[in-house]
Amino acid sequence: MIYKLLKYLSKLLKLLPLKLRYLLYELNTTTNLKIQIALRYCIVASICERTGNNIYIGKHVSLKNIHHVEIGNNVNIHDMCYIDGYGGIKIGNDVSIAHATSILSSSHTWQDSALPIKYNDVIKGPVIIGNDVWIGCGARILSNVTIEDRTVVAAGTVANKNLITNHLGAGVPMQIKKKLEES
Repeated sequence: MIYKLLKYLSKLLKLLPLKLRYLLYELNTTTNLKIQIALRYCIVASICERTGNNIYIGKHVSLKNIHHVEIGNNVNIHDMCYIDGYGGIKIGNDVSIAHATSILSSSHTWQDSALPIKYNDVIKGPVIIGNDVWIGCGARILSNVTIEDRTVVAAGTVANKNLITNHLGAGVPMQIKKKLEES
């Protein structure tokens, strides 16, 4: 029942201009009051390509270009994360993204030496996060990376390559450390 109401409110919010919805989101990131958590969900659902049910977005989560983002069911995005969907991001079901994690779907180039690096082209690269994934605190998921189903990305990891199903990745840069044990 509550999800139907929240989805209905998100449809009403779609009547507002996109920039206004982004502003409303930014104004509601300062606390974890239940009303603000619900409002964040409604605003995000009104902007994202697709959103499931039971999505928690903590305080001070910075969301950029989320109109290119898909979020599944039972997803937690904890406090102080940074997510930029410029190149496209897909987050599966049952995903936990711990605090202070960054997910970037684009990167700068530096080929044109006549320009400062910050003015060189930005290239898009999608990020795909499968189902049943745990991303530890302070991890960095870079563009053109797929984190497959039932995986763990350890705290502080810089994921610059794919992580295969049922494995733990850790380190800077990420390396596959071990296979997750079957229960």
